Amino acid sequence: MLVLQLFQGLYTFFLNEPAIAGGRVLLIALGFLFVYLSYKKILEPLIMLPMGFGMLAVNGGLMMFEAGQMGNLFINPLAGNVEELMYYLQIDFLQPIYTFTFSNGLIACLVFMGIGAITDIDILLAKPYMSLFLAICAELGTIITLPIAMAMGLLPNEAAAIALVGGADGPMVLYGSIMLARDMFVPITVVAYVYLGVCYAGFPLLAKIIPRRLRAISMDWRTIPRVSPGAKFTFAVVACAFLCTLFPVAAPLFASFFVGLAIKEAGVLRFVEFLSGPLLYGATFFLGFTLGALLGVDIILNPKVLILLVLGVIALTLSGLGGIVGGLIYSKFSKEPFNPLIGIAAVSCVPTTAKVAQKCAAAVNKKAMILPFAMGPCVAGVITTAILTGVYITGFVGETPLFYSIFGS
Repeated sequence: MLVLQLFQGLYTFFLNEPAIAGGRVLLIALGFLFVYLSYKKILEPLIMLPMGFGMLAVNGGLMMFEAGQMGNLFINPLAGNVEELMYYLQIDFLQPIYTFTFSNGLIACLVFMGIGAITDIDILLAKPYMSLFLAICAELGTIITLPIAMAMGLLPNEAAAIALVGGADGPMVLYGSIMLARDMFVPITVVAYVYLGVCYAGFPLLAKIIPRRLRAISMDWRTIPRVSPGAKFTFAVVACAFLCTLFPVAAPLFASFFVGLAIKEAGVLRFVEFLSGPLLYGATFFLGFTLGALLGVDIILNPKVLILLVLGVIALTLSGLGGIVGGLIYSKFSKEPFNPLIGIAAVSCVPTTAKVAQKCAAAVNKKAMILPFAMGPCVAGVITTAILTGVYITGFVGETPLFYSIFGS
């Protein structure tokens, strides 16, 4: 045993309770699985590859400190007083990134700037009714999960935070959970990103609800009306000012997304290259890696995490079903050929769900090209999810939360 103490990661397995040791093994195995499936492009590698590595490292690298406590050298999200925080900032590997970008929601805003800089809103402006209708339908999980979560024992603000998973927008969940349920920020955000990473593999199964002949419908992208850069720039500016005025609590998210979009449409190429390249991919990498490091065994042993796992599935499934139903309804009334798979894209994991819609269409008709059309509802979903985030934060946070009179204290 003395020799084994030289290998602290292994040694702590013998010091852990069986449940904790088993949980570590499970999370290490899950980390390997995420890395493998990311390599095979079955899962979204931008998030799941660094997350998998983080899970491997933090659950394998558990060690014994001098005070007799076990921990790791990655991150301590519960560091409280200034003296304790300063200690971890000097010791823990990812503590500065967490403290200065996660705990205040900055990482979500940085990702949103990059997303804005790569987002195409031609379809959103050319077909606003279609885009917004599908986006509203795809918020079904975000809305319905709220009362379901409360019925399962969560407080209203906690229920609102996990309900945002239904919007399938990771930065929005991260920002919303910090504002709504800071004590549960870590498990809610980790659960959200785990599920958002796997929806790339799960939504194609859900899409099979749509009859094959409808999934095979091809749409002519050449019929998309041209929208001038000036019109798109004006939309970005006006929408930003309008939404920030309506929902100041979500203003950082709105400002980040629309400034990226405005820079793209203004043609400021150096800024576009920075926002869409180093900023977006750097923020995304550290987002995934830090989330993986946060997913330690203490997280999965929290009894509320099981509830969050169930609610996450419910939220995303309901939103996917809402998008599908919306797509089927719209196809009935559309005067042009319309593929109902576009409804899935309205679940706003930009651009993942739009790519899922295209992938599902190509699986039954190799000539079907619906991706350009799918981007309209996908972007509209970002906006509707941000609006619901603002509504939930306004309704459940503050000295006199508005919604507590409706949902109870």
